[in-house]
Amino acid sequence: MNTSLRNSSPAYLLDPTPDQIRSWSNAAIELMAEYLATIHNRPLYPNTTSREIRDRLDRELPQEPVEFDRLLGTFRDVLIELSRHNGHPRMFGYVQAPGTAIAAIADLLASTLNANLTAWRSAPAAVEIERLTIDWIKQIIGFDPNAAGLFVSGGSMANMAALATARHAKAPPEISSEGAQSYSRALRVYASEEVHHSITKAAALLGIGRDNVRMIGVDERYKINLDALVVAIEEDRATGHLPIRVVANAGTVGTGAFDPLAQISEIALRYNLWLHVDAAYGGFAALASTTRPLFDSIVQADSVSLDPHKWLYLPVDCGCILYRDPQTARTTFAHEAEYTRVIGQGADEAFAFWDYGPELSRRFRALKVWMLLKGVGLRALGEAIEKDLKCARHFESLVQNSEDFEMLAPVELSIFCFRHLPRHLKNAMTEAGSTERKLETDLDAHNERLLLALQRDGSSYLSNARLRGRFALRGCVMNYRTTLRDMEILLDDLRRVAAGLQIPR
Repeated sequence: MNTSLRNSSPAYLLDPTPDQIRSWSNAAIELMAEYLATIHNRPLYPNTTSREIRDRLDRELPQEPVEFDRLLGTFRDVLIELSRHNGHPRMFGYVQAPGTAIAAIADLLASTLNANLTAWRSAPAAVEIERLTIDWIKQIIGFDPNAAGLFVSGGSMANMAALATARHAKAPPEISSEGAQSYSRALRVYASEEVHHSITKAAALLGIGRDNVRMIGVDERYKINLDALVVAIEEDRATGHLPIRVVANAGTVGTGAFDPLAQISEIALRYNLWLHVDAAYGGFAALASTTRPLFDSIVQADSVSLDPHKWLYLPVDCGCILYRDPQTARTTFAHEAEYTRVIGQGADEAFAFWDYGPELSRRFRALKVWMLLKGVGLRALGEAIEKDLKCARHFESLVQNSEDFEMLAPVELSIFCFRHLPRHLKNAMTEAGSTERKLETDLDAHNERLLLALQRDGSSYLSNARLRGRFALRGCVMNYRTTLRDMEILLDDLRRVAAGLQIPR
């Protein structure tokens, strides 16, 4: 057979030889190693535009194959150079993990196997790996050993699955079959005003309604106000509404506040509410000795959402939902169809993940969890998380001992919220006729400009929050590469960038 014809045949292009696969893999792994070795020296955020990126990509629909070296070159010269580098030690924006090399390799292997974890019969060994890693996660956070769970795309999907299960458990059964219009009373859900937006989004998507999520005020440490929670529940019961669920935050997305689980659990029990703990951000802080006591009452939760792709440092996507009562979840999601019916297998082998969540097709997310936990171990992960907590506390101390910054919320986990107090605005505090409202407006505007300038500078990266009406610079330490020195460099970067801003007169 003519070699040129063979090399252009569909079978050859889609099913390359082992030597070709080795060649591609070696080149890709070499680029991966080079990137990770130099990530701390790269500008954290690209100074680019959407148009510039589009102009550097070949946008013509490809009809013929392109050499792998050219594809890898585009990855190196466009994707690496014009991306935000989430693994950089001073990437403090949002709740962003750096990923790990061992998990990246696990993702490659998972894609190679291409297991579809619908049910045991579809991927026997992969399903057992997921069931095993779910058991390990239960042990890590101290959850009920008889609980069940599965991996999902992230915290938003986990929170929606948990709300669907709570609705099935606490609301009349006709809602599932006939819809919300079959029930005249409003279903009520309770959460602090610091809760993640996925809670209200889930309520809207599930027909409960975002307005039926009652946002409860917070105390001075941004934890849910327990007295206000009880008042809201009592009001709704008296009005004829049906309270079904309360959400406790195991680390809010804004400030990292950890709601008091023991007290909320008692309230949930008193009023027959489903207790959901949103631990998407803070759940794996259970591995750190200084924060482990916060989880003492998590065993009382009916459901828990977590994100291994946050504080287990895994690459996205990998969320997790745990249910204390597996049967409640199964009756929520199980659906009989001939094409999914399991025939001739025992109980363990008849297991199906589709009975416990909204997805049918599911990628092999568990492999990177298993490979990380086995390849790194809990001791090293716990030490890395403890170091992240220490970095955030160190930054809080630096700000408290400065004259040009102030903290806007206490540090409980690894999120820190603060703002810059430039000299000209501090002086305005003592000027006659300068109102507090005017000063706060000016401080908000200044810090917003400072944030944008810092992001464009590329040495450090923060995001933002609004706390009690005030604009806050917000950072989160979630990176095994970050050191105490990086926290000091962040303040130096802010001062340097602030000095370059044009001071309004």
